[in-house]
Amino acid sequence: MVDTSVRLLKLLGLLQTRRLWTGAELASRLGVNSRTVRADVARLRQLDYQVDAVSGVAGGYRLRAGATLPALQLDDDEAIAVAVALRTAVGAGVAGIDEDAARAATKLEQLLPPRLRHRLHTISAVAEASPNTREPVSPSTFRAVATAVERGEVLRFDYTDRHGSPSDRRVEPYRLVHSGGRWYLVGYDLDRQDWRSYRADRISPKTPTGPRFTARELPARDLVAFVTHGRMAALWNYRARVIVDAPVETVAARIPAGLWTVEPIDAHTSALEAGAQTPQLLAAYLAAMDLDFHLEDGHASELAEAIATLAARYTAAIPHPAR
Repeated sequence: MVDTSVRLLKLLGLLQTRRLWTGAELASRLGVNSRTVRADVARLRQLDYQVDAVSGVAGGYRLRAGATLPALQLDDDEAIAVAVALRTAVGAGVAGIDEDAARAATKLEQLLPPRLRHRLHTISAVAEASPNTREPVSPSTFRAVATAVERGEVLRFDYTDRHGSPSDRRVEPYRLVHSGGRWYLVGYDLDRQDWRSYRADRISPKTPTGPRFTARELPARDLVAFVTHGRMAALWNYRARVIVDAPVETVAARIPAGLWTVEPIDAHTSALEAGAQTPQLLAAYLAAMDLDFHLEDGHASELAEAIATLAARYTAAIPHPAR
């Protein structure tokens, strides 16, 4: 028969993996009857674990956060996952978090049994994490922005754009998004009446925050793609519309995901809105699609010139046949 202390640890581990367990489910997992489950729950309560009993048809037992930090039960894979995540937190983009993560990783490693410690050392010996060399977000700024998002309060802040120009912003904050090694705030700018993304390291929050707001529909389902598109589009000095002789699904599979936009004209033709730093780069990107396309009459003269130059260069690169 399983020792009571071992069974209590198993019960605690089960309660930590799901929000709610029925008594019958716990009894089945532990190989005991419902009466023993009730007795074990009572023992956990004596050890200051906050275990609630939920009545009703959908009732059962759930572990509630208490006043003290109880021992956390992790299985082997969970322990390794947490340890690896802590070791790779150097790219999190929040100032000081890498030192905190390193200390936490050291504490966790000391608690791991020898077999898991050896496995973690093996992973550490062959894996490297690139440090975050970008401008980190200060912890105070990160907390202030996250709090405004959680409370649904208008955030007022000073912002410095990529050209170094300062501005005052009033924004309904919705999400903090990590993209390209940096944190971005996605919000609705009340003065500009539009959705924007802001680099969090360029935000200087003001206090107090503004009033609570009614949530709007988000500008996109994939906010990482929304931020990435805005980040890249800000670098584009040249944009053009081209007609591609291919279905929209084919074109979408061959363009930078989340950066360019494509719409169907008919079942065999699509309209592509594309951008790049220069017309020459855009001409090269379009060639890389490996699809037939053409420019609309009277538009994109710079792109047409860049395409002609590129075509001539490619033609000249082909060796002439022997005479």
